[in-house]
Formats: sequence, C-alpha cells, structure tokens
Amino acid sequence: MSDLLTSPIGQRRSLAMRPRAAELPQRTDITVVGAGLIGLSIAWRLAQAGRTVTVVERGSVGSGASLAATGMLAPAAEHEPGSDLLLPLALESLRRWPGFRDALQAASGKEIDYRDDGTLVIAIGRDEVERLRFRHDLQRRSGVAAEWLSGPEVRAREPLLRPNVTAGILCPLDAQVDPRLVMEALLGACEAAGVVIVEGVAVEGLERQGGRVTGLRAAGRMLAADAVILAAGAWSGEAGLLPDDLALPVRPLKGQSLALRTTKRTGTLSRMVWTDAVHMAPKGDGHLIVGATVEDCGFNSGVTAGGLFALLEGARRVLPGIEEMEIDAVWSGFRPTSDDDAPIIEEAVPGLVVATGHHRNGYLLAPATADAVATLVAEGALPDFARGFGRARFAAPNKVSATENVGRAVA
Repeated sequence: MSDLLTSPIGQRRSLAMRPRAAELPQRTDITVVGAGLIGLSIAWRLAQAGRTVTVVERGSVGSGASLAATGMLAPAAEHEPGSDLLLPLALESLRRWPGFRDALQAASGKEIDYRDDGTLVIAIGRDEVERLRFRHDLQRRSGVAAEWLSGPEVRAREPLLRPNVTAGILCPLDAQVDPRLVMEALLGACEAAGVVIVEGVAVEGLERQGGRVTGLRAAGRMLAADAVILAAGAWSGEAGLLPDDLALPVRPLKGQSLALRTTKRTGTLSRMVWTDAVHMAPKGDGHLIVGATVEDCGFNSGVTAGGLFALLEGARRVLPGIEEMEIDAVWSGFRPTSDDDAPIIEEAVPGLVVATGHHRNGYLLAPATADAVATLVAEGALPDFARGFGRARFAAPNKVSATENVGRAVA
C-alpha cells in the first residue's frame, strides 16, 4: 500500500548508481570542490592526465543543478541580447561535445542519450511572433544557424503541437543529452580513472601559505593539495567558503521542473521545443521534461503550486497531449548564476582555480570548461577560447576589460 501512496513531488529522476564510499585523504594532487557536472568533468579530465584527484561534495553527487537540469546544448536557442561574450565559448563547447561524448561513453561503458536533432523555438500570436522575429534577426547577425518557419512548417515537423502555433525558428545544430545518464557516465569514468569522491562533507575554508592556496579544511581535517578547483555551483559564492578578498558574484536562481511519462497513445515530441513560457525535451526513457521556472529566492528548495501550474499551463498551451501524460517526478534545483549569467573561469590566486557560475548552460559548457581548466593546470594559462571569463570583467569598465582578463599560472 505504501508504494501506491508514494508522491512524485520533490523527487528527481535519480541516479541508478552511487559513488563508492570514501574517506577524506590527507593529501592529493588536485582537490575539486563540488561533485556536480562541472566538478566531475574537470576531475575526470585531470585524472586522465595522470593527477591524483579528490572531489569533496557537501551533499550528494549532482544534488545542486546537475540532476535538476534538462540537458540542453543549445547555443543558438539560448542566444539573446547581452550574450555576445558567451556565444563564442558556447559554440566552441558545442563543437567539442561529440568528442567529449565518445570519450565519456568509452570510459564509462554507458550511453548518454546524445541527440543532435536541433531546437524548435515557437510562437503563438502576433506579439510572440514579433519577439521571435527579433530573436531570429539577432541570430542571423551573430552568424548562428537558424531557419525561420511558418506555422504550417512548424506543425509539419511536430504534428502534436496545437494549430495556433503561428511561427517558429529551427536551430538545427543545437543538441541535448540526458543529465541523469551523463552524471552516471561521469561517475563511472571518474572512478575508473581513480578519482576519489567524498560525499556529505562541507568545505570549511581554504588553507593559504605565502599567498598561495595549499589545500582546504573539511570535517575538521586538512586536505593538502597542489591546487584546489572551486566548482561548487550555486554555493560557490556563499559567505565563509572563500575569504572576502576572493568573494565571487555567484548566487542561486531556483528552477522548478517536472517529468511526464509519455506513451504510444499520448505520443511525444521529436526534438526540444521552446516557447516564451517553457521548454520541453523528450528523452530516450520515455520522459518529456518540462522546465523551468526562474526564481530569485535564495536557497528555498520548495516545489510550489504556482511553479507547477506555470509549467503545466505553459506546456498545455502548445501541446494538448500532456493532459493524458502521467507526472513521474517534480523537483527544484539551483542554477549557479553570476552577475552577467556567464561563467567564471580563472585562477583566482595561485593554487585556486574557479570554475562556476554557468547559469543554465552547464551542460553546454562542460566540455570547454573541463578542457580549459585541465590546460590551465597543466600549462599555466587558459586556452584562448576560455579567456575573458575572470572576475575582472565585473570591475568598472574603464579599469579592466573582459578580454584583458586571462588565467595565471598554476604550479
């Protein structure tokens, strides 16, 4: 009887595997703070390069944003005014995704449901069409692949959409993955490479000697390391984690999402579909993910009636078939968001590398971020494609420009 009463509220599509239990060692070459997508991607790359790596996670693997995400790799659909700095990095990371996918699947023996069938951004009514035209013009000026579609052309590609869909943009190079499968694959790849993952241990502070970070304190113990990588997502900007002189402009932006169970009777979409209100992403396990609200409310993790109503109404407005789909899971998570919605990737001080603030583009930017940090650790400088994403860009414009902010050496 209890199984029948289990509620999907607050549940995510959880991992089918867990990391091996591990204790905090006394020393490691590299310590990564945060066992989310970015942290594990970096840890895996560094372990592949022959470093000993320990990942320290305050909660459980993926419990921040990584298992709450939709898994969009959509630089074209995401491109909007003010994101010109981010677009080249986003396109570079999308270019790296097939290689990242192949290496990850080979290392873990797990498929990640990578789909490169594009994103369809749609409009209903005159106002939405005008906004969509503005988006399309911006995409064309920026050189992003995007095709304008009439209402009938949209419905020819997605017949289950309502007839009131009046226009759309097809972004053919966008892709998606299944976050649950990516995180399982990263777990397997990390453990195969010898990465130690310690869950349920909050970092209490950094150890510094002579201006250099030499490790961290956690669980009342010292963990010495040649370098510390801060990839703690929305918690990266928390007071107490870093000293005041290294404070990061990163805050949580809550998002609520849900997973619907599709059947042969209900049908499903063939690709990601975006509207003004929601995005919908079909997954290989039969789920249709509907997300996501944007709430600036701190670390308030509750699932709300208003949030769920907005998601369901936004989806029903264009996809009537959701009325017959069962709700399998409903959850919330916290996007790690910087003041300009772009990531922070740099060596903040000798021995401390920051890789956080990816906002809603964590999955898209994971390959480029992992490769950039691995290069920074190995060679002492960021590769060209990742320069300009340090904290200096938040300073007064007449002091330091974004393009002047480059990584410094990590011994």
